[in-house]
Amino acid sequence: MKLSVLMPVYNEAATIDAILQLVSRERTEKEIVVVDDGSTDGTREKLAAWDGRDGVRVILHGRNTGKGGAVRTAIEAARGDILLIQDADLEYDPSEYPRLLAPIEEGRADVVFGSRFAGGGEHRVQNFWHQQGNRLLTLISNVFTGLNVSDMATCYKAFHRRVVPALSLESKGFGVDAEITAKIARGRFRVFEVPVSYFGRSKADGKKIRLKDGFSALGALVRHTVLAGRPR
Repeated sequence: MKLSVLMPVYNEAATIDAILQLVSRERTEKEIVVVDDGSTDGTREKLAAWDGRDGVRVILHGRNTGKGGAVRTAIEAARGDILLIQDADLEYDPSEYPRLLAPIEEGRADVVFGSRFAGGGEHRVQNFWHQQGNRLLTLISNVFTGLNVSDMATCYKAFHRRVVPALSLESKGFGVDAEITAKIARGRFRVFEVPVSYFGRSKADGKKIRLKDGFSALGALVRHTVLAGRPR
């Protein structure tokens, strides 16, 4: 199966070359669909040197639409049998793709979440409140969706192409992870989790997640579960 790596990017000039080198070196047959979401820090200039090289396709948004908008554009452009979301900030390790893809390639899963909290992977110690916020959102997501995942907000979500029609993403910002999870639950897809490593950034390192993004995720959960009708 061919893999499409979906990479939303916004102002990641400091890491974009390094992450693309890591992804391109990973041996899985793949394309890398990079969507620059209106970067203003020199990221676009660096991406120009990658477009058309090592399986990389670069799509430029004229303005910043948020992570959800960039993921939606990448999904629409993807050609692979399996799609996998990869952030551009070096928090997740592309060498773990085989672990994420195996349950789908072996026909046991439609969707695989790479969990930061399942154990078994190397981790940078995180801010306590940031981690607890993630766990709380995951708990709320599980109550609303009926799933039992350990890390709803993980970047690493891999899914077979047959899942794509059920997504029809609407979220513009960081609520996209909650929306994807809710719609996967509604579609009754087979969901697996595998442990992944996590090298979280601090605000000083350029981490973009803020408290408002937690409320955005919560709003997306309510919109796509409670208001849409809980999956049966």
